[in-house]
Amino acid sequence: MKMGYVYLYTGNGAGKTTNALGLALRSVGHKHKVVIIQFLKWWKNTGEYKVRKMLEPYYEIYQFGRPEWVSAEKREVVIGGKKVKLKSLGNTDRELAEKALEFAREVLKKKKPHLLVLDEINLALHWKLLDVKAVLDLLEDLPKRTDVVLTGRYAPKELINRADFVNEIKDVKYPKKMVTTKGIQY
Repeated sequence: MKMGYVYLYTGNGAGKTTNALGLALRSVGHKHKVVIIQFLKWWKNTGEYKVRKMLEPYYEIYQFGRPEWVSAEKREVVIGGKKVKLKSLGNTDRELAEKALEFAREVLKKKKPHLLVLDEINLALHWKLLDVKAVLDLLEDLPKRTDVVLTGRYAPKELINRADFVNEIKDVKYPKKMVTTKGIQY
């Protein structure tokens, strides 16, 4: 069986990270090493972050985002029923994205996980925090037994073309005033 597949979850619907976490859970269930690297995320109150100690030594998660909500597009969102002002992107976000990508290179070299999840990397690319060529280069040097999952809206065509599996997630129905639910959305 061929290993080293690239999976891409993109689209404007909810569930891209959730899909990636489902693959991660399956891998951990078979005692395979999983490393999750989250771009633009910092929130330690998510289920995927809180579960890390329970799933050791097979599950690791690392976050590369500053401790505030950022966006290149919106200025305000509702999170947990509260309005949250979003910060504009800056050099700090670019530096964190570059550190995350460099960390991914090191993980592939040293840890050689069965599954590497690069969560929200598509959004980091869309917001020009990373160069798509650098990500393509990373995908060319995969260990033979490592699968990679790329998530986030606005996946560039170059990554869509490179991926072995591409899923576009779209909301068919989604309540406008829904409050995020612990254990479901985070």
